[in-house]
Amino acid sequence: MKLFDLHCDTLYRAYTEKSTLFNDSFHISFAKSGMISPYIQCLAVWIPDEYRGEDAVRLFQGCQEKLREQLDGTELVHCRTRKELDGLAQGGTGVVLTVEGGAVLNGRLENIAVLREAGVRMMTLTWNGRNELGDGVGVGNAGGLTDFGRQAVRELERQGIVVDVSHASEHLFDDVAEIAEKSFVASHSDAKAVCPHRRNLTDRQFGVIRDRGGLVGLNFCVDFLNKQGTNAKMYDIIRNAEHFLSLGGEKTLAIGGDFDGADIPPDMTGIETMPRLYEMFLHHNYSESLLEDIFFGNAFRFFQNVMD
Repeated sequence: MKLFDLHCDTLYRAYTEKSTLFNDSFHISFAKSGMISPYIQCLAVWIPDEYRGEDAVRLFQGCQEKLREQLDGTELVHCRTRKELDGLAQGGTGVVLTVEGGAVLNGRLENIAVLREAGVRMMTLTWNGRNELGDGVGVGNAGGLTDFGRQAVRELERQGIVVDVSHASEHLFDDVAEIAEKSFVASHSDAKAVCPHRRNLTDRQFGVIRDRGGLVGLNFCVDFLNKQGTNAKMYDIIRNAEHFLSLGGEKTLAIGGDFDGADIPPDMTGIETMPRLYEMFLHHNYSESLLEDIFFGNAFRFFQNVMD
């Protein structure tokens, strides 16, 4: 099978736990992904809310160096350009570097160019709290983008770094929708109509992303999949997909599993479970062409258009 996954925290874990991207105890290990090809994995540098200023910058730098070390001497491709991405169309394994949390900018627009030079191609504007760009979904009486945040969105677009609104407050989402000139994404979010968690998307928000040519990645976190949370199973991923598809999301829906950053359903173990999830979709009468779009094609084409 083919897979393009928009979000995981495996690189962050490998760095902070002094481990590797080939640790079989993680949800994602590139030592156990051989059944998937082509496989393109977005590796997020998570910036927790307690990291601000130079601490956030140093965390990113440490993860960046960890990635460089881990790729050295392997056949894994760091996809910085369209040419590198296109080279994986027929097979192989690649990674796309992303950031989860705009605090990495340390309040300085010029740091966006630094991220681009490092190979970052997508940035989640906030985590749950407040940073220099604006408010995340966990902020009480949350506002939207700050003046700096508005400037940052424009500069991210200019630098070819995709704007990601997962974790955004509703006001911040609406501000992005107002000022963004390019398509944007929610890399790892589910449907609020299926599970009314604050991190999930309303039908209106999904429609905005759909109409702007963006992506929404299905998140495997049990708390986001159904109202009971810990009772979530793989089938609840399909329930969220069905809802988004009912809204016309055939070319919008993708995978954003949140592996190594969330508790996943007990009938999943990690990346090696993805073929079984694909088969489960097939058994629920999804066509192979639609599944190829959801699991790979929609995200692949989106990043083809973004990368130069």
